[in-house]
Amino acid sequence: MRETILIKNGEIALKGLNRKNFEDALVKNIRDRIYDLGEFKYIKSQSTVMVEPLSPGIDLDEAFERLKKVFGIAALSRAVACEKDMNEILHYTCVFLKDSLMAAKTFKVEAKRSDKKFPLKSPEISAETGAKILEEFPHLTVDVHNPDIIVMVEIRDREAFIHGEQVKGAGGIPVGTGGKAMLLISGGIDSPVAGYMIAKRGISITAVHFASPPYTSELAEQKVHRLLKKVSEYSGRIKLYTVPFTELQEAIRAHCPEELFTLVMRRLMMKISCVLAEKEDCKALVTGESLGQVASQTLGALQCTDDASVLPVLRPLIGMDKDEIVTISRKIETFDISIEPFEDCCTVFTPRHPRLKPDLKRVIQAEEKVLSAFPEDILIKTAEASKVLEIG
Repeated sequence: MRETILIKNGEIALKGLNRKNFEDALVKNIRDRIYDLGEFKYIKSQSTVMVEPLSPGIDLDEAFERLKKVFGIAALSRAVACEKDMNEILHYTCVFLKDSLMAAKTFKVEAKRSDKKFPLKSPEISAETGAKILEEFPHLTVDVHNPDIIVMVEIRDREAFIHGEQVKGAGGIPVGTGGKAMLLISGGIDSPVAGYMIAKRGISITAVHFASPPYTSELAEQKVHRLLKKVSEYSGRIKLYTVPFTELQEAIRAHCPEELFTLVMRRLMMKISCVLAEKEDCKALVTGESLGQVASQTLGALQCTDDASVLPVLRPLIGMDKDEIVTISRKIETFDISIEPFEDCCTVFTPRHPRLKPDLKRVIQAEEKVLSAFPEDILIKTAEASKVLEIG
């Protein structure tokens, strides 16, 4: 019995002349995600990728779980492949789906005949398969509206496939098809979700984290590593730059009006991130900001931070409320890590009364005063002092 994983494309089917590029990227990402489990054969056909194990003893359960998190996959299923012969189809339907059929009370059969040369039409395939299932599993009854199990028979160009219901995939488009962007990640709830959301649109992520020891601890950095590890299950490997930010934050405290601490801090973060983004050929910055969520995320405050960036700033959470963001963070298993009580640099020297409607000129003047405290280009120096780590 040749078991395989059937992967159905989603948006890729709409890509017209560029479709092959998206399909190739999807296969590459699939291969990268499961290469360590053994040798597989990958076949692209009719908006489907067939992933067939070639090595003995491959853990298909683990492969299936990993592939559920690959962007570009609309749905996937464990299936058995056989010859396009009804006797073979009936035999393998009962053998492969035996456990599921024994556990069910009701079922229906759906057939898809992509190969129009096959002698039976879809309704006839369904009828014959259903009759065989009733013969072998007499406790079952047919329910075409709300069955416990749907038995799928697909007649494709080379062979037939039998499987149960499809599992919903991660959706989106393959990572890497949309270019690269630099994710500014703290240890909070929002930025890991922003990384997940932007990767879903095909963006390959490089990340930057700002650390301010001794105000922030090694545990806070490790927390970010664990958050990115979870995001990388969807996005693939992530290069992380950890920027030493203490010197600049202390200069902000010494030379900047308290009400502008956060705005000047975020502007300097944007500028350092742009330096690193250029090094990595990233075409945009990505943040976890949501409009109006905190004082630094009012429309005026966002204008002040955008002004500091020479790259577009993408904010995939901009219209979401906190409940929506938390729901996604729970789904991708970052929430419990995010709420661990290790402070990041964004909470260091937080102003008691931040400016809600900042004046851009005044913010720029405050920033210039901070930077004038250093005899050299402190932003370039700080970016070059970053630690680099590959995660995922």
